[in-house]
Amino acid sequence: MATNNQVRFAAVGVAALALAFTVIPAQASSQRTLPTISRAADGPVDEFGGARRIGGDQSKTIQAAIQKSGAKNVILVIGDGMGDSEITVARNYLEGAGGAFKGIDALPLTGQMTHYSVHKENGKPDYTPDSAATGSAWATGVKTYDNAISVDRHGRPHETLLQLAKKSGKATGDITTSEIQDATPAVQVSHVLLRKCYGPEETSKSCAPNALENGGLGSISEQLLNTRPDVTFGGGSKTFAEKAKAGDWKGQTLEAQAKARGYQYITDKADLATIGSADQRRPVLGLFSSGNMPVRYAETLATSGGGDKAAVQCQANPKASEVPTLASMTKKSIDLLSKNADGRKNGFFLQVESASIDKKDHAADACGQIGETAQLDEAVQEALKFAKKDKNTLVIVTADHAHSSQIVDEVTPGLSIKLRTNEGSDMVVSYGTAAAGESQQHTGSQVRVAGYGPGAANVVGLIDQTDLFFIIRDGMRAYRR
Repeated sequence: MATNNQVRFAAVGVAALALAFTVIPAQASSQRTLPTISRAADGPVDEFGGARRIGGDQSKTIQAAIQKSGAKNVILVIGDGMGDSEITVARNYLEGAGGAFKGIDALPLTGQMTHYSVHKENGKPDYTPDSAATGSAWATGVKTYDNAISVDRHGRPHETLLQLAKKSGKATGDITTSEIQDATPAVQVSHVLLRKCYGPEETSKSCAPNALENGGLGSISEQLLNTRPDVTFGGGSKTFAEKAKAGDWKGQTLEAQAKARGYQYITDKADLATIGSADQRRPVLGLFSSGNMPVRYAETLATSGGGDKAAVQCQANPKASEVPTLASMTKKSIDLLSKNADGRKNGFFLQVESASIDKKDHAADACGQIGETAQLDEAVQEALKFAKKDKNTLVIVTADHAHSSQIVDEVTPGLSIKLRTNEGSDMVVSYGTAAAGESQQHTGSQVRVAGYGPGAANVVGLIDQTDLFFIIRDGMRAYRR
């Protein structure tokens, strides 16, 4: 039942607004803290009314959550491959069927987002896109072909949200748990024909028009150094051992180039605490693993007939302790960006990605994807902590595409695994789009998008990925100091 100012409420008009949160009297946006919500069930789910998540009229609380566009800061949080099924699998396991995530489920305004790419040769829709095309869609506002990084289907580059934020004087950041050259982080800082053109070697082979020696912008890593976000965190140090083939830094490794150009170049978890500032004079480039960063939970693969076997629980991956968590990188990034001169004056744009929800879904690794969904939720909590205090920050949480894990009743013809959830029930998770040892496929279902802060109401209802570009771009433009 409601206590103090906490209210529980039912959907008003739009199902996407089915939320509950503390009512705050309407005041000037700079003087009030917008509400977040609690969506946990009221009581034991087997009792009358115990499983309900809402109660009462929601009109006033919805109204309290809506602000006009014009955010000083924008934090965009991406769960790679985090479809509704992946959220539900993780929530059931970690929080219980009647539970709720404190980050993902706490944003007050929600909608659904379509995602698809287009075929390079004719521009017709491709209904099951990859992360490069989907990331390019929100980064640039234009649909493109699978594997393209912030170029349209004709190969023409389009400015990204991060690049536009820099132009407007904002501080910028780009962080991930994958290699920093992977598709989602790459779309904000580079423009290449194929997503695997991480460094000079592969770019010369596969993206020749982009290669520096051919007059192009260079590889993803080289363009990252030129785009120069104030903060960049992730994996991918291996590529920085490659040498530039042309330009002012010809013959030097990308690591040496970064250091010579003023980057604070760190590779150890302990180094994160030593970074006290980051700006255009001394940006920070933190690469905490040679490839993708280790995930939270040890590998637990679905198998043929696995749903009929004894239930298992997820175990910690010891290697995860060797690298920073996504939450700690998010907190550090927000601190650095909000306190540098550009951030204080003009605000900041930060993209955050939990990358291995997707990678572990591809591997039919149920525990792997659950742990990385938890990492995303913790990062969202850090974003919301700052946004509540700041009162002028837009937080958007979504996914780049849906994926293939499904909660089913019993063993399926494909791969499956039975998990014993943290509330003591068994849950069978199935993967049916590839054989054992092969890569599970993306799916084309719409994904959740949720928002908090100035302009968050623009995500309500059905939007497309390209809408995110315009919502964020126009929101940054609408901000008045």
